[in-house]
Amino acid sequence: MTVAIYTPQANPAPSGKGMQEICVGHVVVAEAAIAQELQYHPADTLEDAWQAASTSLVIRELLAQRAATLNIQAASEEERTALLLEQELQVAEPAEAQCRHYFEHNRERFQTPALLVVSHILLPAAVDDFPQREAQRELAQTLLAQLQLDPDRFADLARQHSACPSGAQGGSLGQLTKGQSVAEFEQAVWALPVGLGDFPLETRFGFHLVRIDQREEGKALDYPQAAARIRQYLLEQATRNALSRYLRQLSVDIGVEGVVLAA
Repeated sequence: MTVAIYTPQANPAPSGKGMQEICVGHVVVAEAAIAQELQYHPADTLEDAWQAASTSLVIRELLAQRAATLNIQAASEEERTALLLEQELQVAEPAEAQCRHYFEHNRERFQTPALLVVSHILLPAAVDDFPQREAQRELAQTLLAQLQLDPDRFADLARQHSACPSGAQGGSLGQLTKGQSVAEFEQAVWALPVGLGDFPLETRFGFHLVRIDQREEGKALDYPQAAARIRQYLLEQATRNALSRYLRQLSVDIGVEGVVLAA
């Protein structure tokens, strides 16, 4: 006897694929369940999303069946899975020699983040408002010319003209590390030398007059400074590998049709 899991109404499977019925043991994974699961697995194509959603449901069913075999009871699926893996998944802590070996072969990964101390003046202009953008472009050039003659006026001009909240602090954005600002602004700012930028930066938000007040490159860490981070990374990697092997073994023991669990 076969039993369908999850049966809400949803879109059918991708057409033209000759899709095989998906089973976990004697449990059939319903197409409607996969269709509902799609929302949690965005992908470039419907086929890729369908595969990811199918795999997710197969894994959940494998874990549920194994937990039932071991009579593991819990208030939620997440708690039940945690109890199951705690019981079945044994992962050894990485040895000191392994951690040191990883450090020696990946030294470039272990350094303090590079820092910029940045000030800017934002002259806002909507992307689709061409007259406004031209007016703000001209204002940016005018203010830049003033700053080139008298750099000490930067804070005053920021308070007068900047639409950024930093204007109240004379335009200061403080210390920035990579990833803290929008990509188009960050890419341009990190390419600038220390001092006042010699041209306005244009982004979707408008025009920025930028001053790099300080630049500090990242510094290499010693092993003791990196050891905890390395140990955690290697443990997570080992746990992922062990979980992958565990799930593939469950798929063999219980039986899965229609989906291949990749490593």
